[in-house]
Amino acid sequence: MTDDDAAMRLALGQARLALKSGDVPIGAVVIDPAGEVIAQACNARVATHDPTAHAEVVALRRAAAVLGTWRLGGCTLVVTLEPCTMCAGALVLARVDRLVFGAWNDEMGAVGTLWDVVRDRRLNHRPEVVSGVLAAEAAALLEEFFQAQRG
Repeated sequence: MTDDDAAMRLALGQARLALKSGDVPIGAVVIDPAGEVIAQACNARVATHDPTAHAEVVALRRAAAVLGTWRLGGCTLVVTLEPCTMCAGALVLARVDRLVFGAWNDEMGAVGTLWDVVRDRRLNHRPEVVSGVLAAEAAALLEEFFQAQRG
């Protein structure tokens, strides 16, 4: 098992927490340059009534608070689903060095599926991207959630 796998398992655990509030099961973890987990979060839109409370944004906010700066250079964001445009923009603006994600996001993906925000050469920061880490597990969690929603 790689470090990315271990971090993704933490993110999957966070995604399962989102289910308790009825939110889409997406989880995120931020790892600092020393390899320590400094923030974890799940989708909290339903619980907070906040459309921006995606797991990635909440985790980035928590990591910034821990580090005492909005600049998250050297950090890795691990998330169970390919980020949307808002989250991809947020991680670029936070100067995250590395993004690791699980499942591809066919409906809103902004890291290669529909858009590629993080690799846009017009931006001043482009993180390394690792995709497909424990993708089947992440996708299965989402599929189960949406099947239950459809009844």
